[in-house]
Amino acid sequence: MARGGIPASPLPQREGIDAMRLRMPQGGPWASLRDHLVDRIPLPPDQIDAMLAAGEFVGPDGLPLPTDAPFVPRSVVWVHRELPAEVPVPFDVVVLHQDERIVVVDKPHFLATMPRGRHIRESVVARLRVRLGLPRLAPAHRLDRLTAGVLVLTTEQRWRGPYQQLFATGGVAKRYLAAAPARAQLSTPATLRLHLDKPHGQLQAQVVPGAEPNSVTDVVLVDRRGELGLYELRPHTGRTHQLRAHLAWLGVPICGDPLYPVVRAVADDDFTTALGLVAVEVSFRDPVDGAPRRFA
Repeated sequence: MARGGIPASPLPQREGIDAMRLRMPQGGPWASLRDHLVDRIPLPPDQIDAMLAAGEFVGPDGLPLPTDAPFVPRSVVWVHRELPAEVPVPFDVVVLHQDERIVVVDKPHFLATMPRGRHIRESVVARLRVRLGLPRLAPAHRLDRLTAGVLVLTTEQRWRGPYQQLFATGGVAKRYLAAAPARAQLSTPATLRLHLDKPHGQLQAQVVPGAEPNSVTDVVLVDRRGELGLYELRPHTGRTHQLRAHLAWLGVPICGDPLYPVVRAVADDDFTTALGLVAVEVSFRDPVDGAPRRFA
C-alpha cells in the first residue's frame, strides 16, 4: 500500500516519476471512460485516443484499459503524465551520507528538491531515485531551487513520517551562510522576529508589520571584504523564503537573488549567477534510534 492506504501504482516509475492516479467521480454524463478523460485532461482528444490505443491507461491490476471501456463511477485509472521539456541543470548531486533510513546530499544551486511545476526530472528526488535505485526516496524537508547545501531525504515510506515531523516541529538545528552587502549601521548578532506572509500565486513573501511573529532567524556577520559581508544564519522556523526575505528586510538582500528585493526574470537555462545562500550544516537527534546526527 502507498501513503494513506492508497494502493501502490501498478505502473513502475518513469525517470524517477510516479504515474498519475485518476479517481473517477461518483457520477456524470459520460458513457465511456474516453469521454470522461477528454473532458478531464487538458490534451487534444486525438492524443487521448492515441494513449488509449497504446494501452497507456491502466486499471489497478496494471492491465491496459480498452478504447471502448465504460465509465465506471469511483473507479481508479493510472497513467504516466507527459513530462515537460526541461533544461538540464549542469551540476551534480553529491551524496554525503547514506544508510538504511536516510540519504543526505549536497544539493547544487538551480536544482529543485522535488518534482514540481516546470522542474520534474531536474530535481534531486527524480535524479536520485534513478541513480540510487530507491523508488520511494522522498525529502524530509525542502530547500529552495536556488539554494544549495545539505538536504536530508528518507529512503522508504516507513521512515518518512518521523524525519519529516522532526523538521516540521523545529527539532533540527540548521546553519546557513549567505553572501550579502555589509552595512555599517547593521549591528549583529541580531535575532529577527517577523511575521511573513506569502499569498498563493505571489512570488515574494511579505513582512507584515505589527502582526504576531511567525519566523525567527539569528543573524551574525562573520566576515567582511570591502562592501561584501558573509553572514551566518540560524533559522528557528521554516517559513517559505524566510532567510531571503529576512535579509532583504534588513536592507542586505542576498547576492544573486532574483526575487528580493525586486523580482527579476531569469531564464531556466541561465546558470551564470548563483544565489549566495548555502545550507552548510544540519544536526539533530535521530527520531528512530536517538543517536546524535550532524551533516555538513
